[in-house]
Amino acid sequence: MRRHRVVRVPASTANLGPGYDVLAAALDLSLELEVEETGEFFVHCETPGVPCDATNLCVQAFAALKPADELTFHIRSEIPVGAGLGSSAAATVAGLAAADHMYELDAPLFELARELEGHPDNAAAALLGGFVICDADGVTRLDPPPGLEGLVAIPPEAVPTVEARAAMPEEVPIGDAVHNVAHASLLVLGLARDDLSLIGRGLRDRLHQPRRAHLYPRSMELLERADDLGAVGASISGAGPTVLFWCHWQQTGGLMDALKAEAPECEIRRVQFSPGGADVSEL
Repeated sequence: MRRHRVVRVPASTANLGPGYDVLAAALDLSLELEVEETGEFFVHCETPGVPCDATNLCVQAFAALKPADELTFHIRSEIPVGAGLGSSAAATVAGLAAADHMYELDAPLFELARELEGHPDNAAAALLGGFVICDADGVTRLDPPPGLEGLVAIPPEAVPTVEARAAMPEEVPIGDAVHNVAHASLLVLGLARDDLSLIGRGLRDRLHQPRRAHLYPRSMELLERADDLGAVGASISGAGPTVLFWCHWQQTGGLMDALKAEAPECEIRRVQFSPGGADVSEL
């Protein structure tokens, strides 16, 4: 019988303000990868900018575990490319999970995804779901607090991750480092306690967002207006330029209206923090 799998992987938002390369969360936008043994290699994807050949990230990740020469790949994605919402991590996790499940490999998926991605945060959130805290020893996961959700404002211009990485210095002032340790601690405590006040305080960053502001000045303007617009707080999603506005579900309607009026050039989407990570179905 021909092997046939469908993998669904959530989008992810990394850094969460002060948690640079440490904190991330899964969002309910998803990438779906269907892989089938057909005897020929074929890749289909209608997402603009995504290659339909062996350089496709889903295919490359699959091929890291098993040859893809006689397989057909169908990719459908709600995750915009180059927006800071973990599109590459979702593709990588999807390819790895498909190969692992199809051939019962029991592979170390997080370690492989981290190696292929180059950093752990998006990969961990995509694989495990929920909120994740990454350190040298692995990943700690938290369930999303009830009632907490978000809106993403996606500007039309993408920001290449390589440019965002290049904007970060090798060293930062001790005051900025101390500030971020304190606020990342407040954020995690707020998530654990379901305390929106602590979450809002904890989202403040002095490490990466100010140093990348020249790459997404409009995004920073929107972030700084988060309180006025009715959000608990806001963070630049990953390398940007997407802005994630955090809110309680009862605030969402008003915040949506305010954002559409404030930023008509942006695509505004309501998102849930997804408790589920990569999911594989056998067909």
